Amino acid sequence: MKLGKEDQMKKDIIVVGGGVIGLFCAYQLVKQGRKVTVIDKEDITNGTSFGNAGLVSCFGKNPLSTPGIITDTIKLMLKGQSPMNFHPSTDWKLYRWLLKFATSANEKRVEKSLALFERYGRLSLDIYSKMTSEDKMDFYFHQDGLLMIYTEQASFDKKVKISQDEEKYLILSKSETKKYMPCANDKIIGSVLLKENGHIDPGLMMKELKSYLISQDVEFLLNEEVQRLEFNQNKVSKIITNKNAYEADTFILSTGWNDTLAKQAKNDFLMTPAKGYSITFEMKEELRPKTCALFADQFIAMTPRKDTVRITSKLELGTTNKDVIKKQIDSIKHNLSLFTNEFEMKNAVEWTGFRPLAPDDMPILGYDKNYSNLIHATGLGWLGITFAPSIGHIISNLLVNEKSNKNSSDILLFSQFYQI
Repeated sequence: MKLGKEDQMKKDIIVVGGGVIGLFCAYQLVKQGRKVTVIDKEDITNGTSFGNAGLVSCFGKNPLSTPGIITDTIKLMLKGQSPMNFHPSTDWKLYRWLLKFATSANEKRVEKSLALFERYGRLSLDIYSKMTSEDKMDFYFHQDGLLMIYTEQASFDKKVKISQDEEKYLILSKSETKKYMPCANDKIIGSVLLKENGHIDPGLMMKELKSYLISQDVEFLLNEEVQRLEFNQNKVSKIITNKNAYEADTFILSTGWNDTLAKQAKNDFLMTPAKGYSITFEMKEELRPKTCALFADQFIAMTPRKDTVRITSKLELGTTNKDVIKKQIDSIKHNLSLFTNEFEMKNAVEWTGFRPLAPDDMPILGYDKNYSNLIHATGLGWLGITFAPSIGHIISNLLVNEKSNKNSSDILLFSQFYQI
């Protein structure tokens, strides 16, 4: 492969992957005066980060691996309302993941996760706020709470019991809940508003962030797929794409669920692709939710956006089929219809995508154990929108100031590299 002079120039930092984590790494590094190149196999207009619910849900909401999750899922399966589908696989890594997930679902782990979620969620909310006020980005950022709607008396009572702090929680009756969720029917029990949380329109945010980075002279190499890493002793010497080859001082891998490049660097991260679905549509203004909401017993999120509403649900494990499966979309609609009055989903757009899901809700962050100029930033599952700003902050500080994993308290606390 013959390279032009410009292509042979060594880059400062190359971020591989233009999802929400990759773009926030670029954003924070630019803030610290570094030169950044972002490479993505697509054009950053409709990736996984665009299909997210948009929740910034870091306060008072349990992680995925929480006590009772397996029993609750089985109960929903028996009722035909389960948000989870498991496809039997010959990949033993998936079963290792499931075992780790089961052992992580304990009170001690949840207590630690909630503390970390609050720490880094608060940082994310502060960054989102500054992006709108200082950088003048407009992505429908609202910090008006997350409404947890309950359809089972036992789970509602349990949530109410731990939600007595009036500064953080607002307990709502059935009729009060309907003021926030006008389309809810009488089968709901009540709700708890987690006051500190917020939401954004992820598609708008990705477009605004990309435009901002372009204005800050971030180089984008789009529709270009990185196929191979090359190594020289303990460093990545260059990356090879389907179009060219590039050298850099530092490489950041933020490739989501696809761990092909990480494996080339002798890693075998315990992470699995989790397939989720969303339906985005227009609905009558008087029926729109007043804030983002989660039907907690069905794991269905419903989020107001600037001109539309989005429903997100489903967790499919053991598949890499990229197609929208009608059966899954119909299941989401059916499960939601059990607790809402009939309404029209006008101009509905159905979407599916994969998220990189770690078994203990802890992301994979930090310098590679084998190659000193390679950094990993992935594994957040559907919490990417919630923690992307703080992850960008952590990675930027690591690279610019702390220089190694052991010097970073954030890596020691939050990265899966240091979890037991």
